[in-house]
Amino acid sequence: MKVTVKVTSDFICPWCLIGERRLAKAIESLPAGSEVDIVWQPFELNPTMPEAGLDRRSYRANKFGSWQYSQMLDQGTVKAAEHDDVAFDYDAIDKTPNTFKAHRLMWLADQQGLAQPLADTLFAGYFEQGLDIGDSAVLAELGEKVGLDRAEVLVFLASNQGKGEVRAAEDALTDAGVSGVPLFEIGEQRISGAQSQATLTAALQAAMASCQDGFCTQG
Repeated sequence: MKVTVKVTSDFICPWCLIGERRLAKAIESLPAGSEVDIVWQPFELNPTMPEAGLDRRSYRANKFGSWQYSQMLDQGTVKAAEHDDVAFDYDAIDKTPNTFKAHRLMWLADQQGLAQPLADTLFAGYFEQGLDIGDSAVLAELGEKVGLDRAEVLVFLASNQGKGEVRAAEDALTDAGVSGVPLFEIGEQRISGAQSQATLTAALQAAMASCQDGFCTQG
């Protein structure tokens, strides 16, 4: 039994991290022999963000009306993730980065079968370590942690490789009406937001039930 799950996400979205951790637990709960193929799809929450990023405090204060309200929102995600193995460290985050390079690196990692570990590393790097995941040197270091060649990553990010493919993928999602993340496409179901582990497990089980002997049916 094999099911493909499409995950549309951005690496500076806390609910995307929470949802991804819940999906991982849902997959772990499936019966032995179950196979889940995760396909990562790019989405930028801030597509007009300067390439160098912006000071997080200033950016969030402007976006949400005040720094205090921004901190309240942050604490809401901390509370929501109490049982999801997420160690948010918002105090360590100085910058809101441009994530286009991170999505390009995911495109490269996918060519080598390393998209899932890189996604985990990017989320943890930003939310749990406060790293600037818009910086090429930081991305090269994170890429090396999951098996990519550091020097090759730097050359790749300095080139135009993957730019067209990532932009095309983003545009296709926009054209399909996707305007927020996370979004999980599990079989015929589309699940928006960081839903519970139980919800994701049920969706996976339903998708598995419709697939028998290498053939999947609707419904």
